[in-house]
Amino acid sequence: MGLLHQELTDVIIKTFYEVYNELGYGFLEKVYQNSLYLELKNKGYKVEAQKRISVYYKGTEVGEYFADLIVENTIILELKAADCIIKDFENQILNYLRATDCEVGLLLNFGKKPEFKRKIYENNRKTRKQKTV
Repeated sequence: MGLLHQELTDVIIKTFYEVYNELGYGFLEKVYQNSLYLELKNKGYKVEAQKRISVYYKGTEVGEYFADLIVENTIILELKAADCIIKDFENQILNYLRATDCEVGLLLNFGKKPEFKRKIYENNRKTRKQKTV
């Protein structure tokens, strides 16, 4: 059995490396976000940038966050331009997965060297009552 949404995540990761190889290291996250958005759109994927996602606590909306990119309403992309991926970044994307119906998240770091982490949080483990994304 393959990884959840493997085909789509493979395309996204390949596109991440294409953008990194073109731009290199040192830009703000927004530059990478815009570039990745364009590349994925050009490949025919539905991509949403800075999509508002509500966060609920016991059925009451208590806040919001804006996903860097969501691809095909399926995969959340969290982009960083840091020296390296730290545990806080990984926790952040897991929280985003918990708050949505997306089960796969990719943490993409445009750092001194390109790196990514793939995170999964399956919907059957989620306890929230409302539907988002």
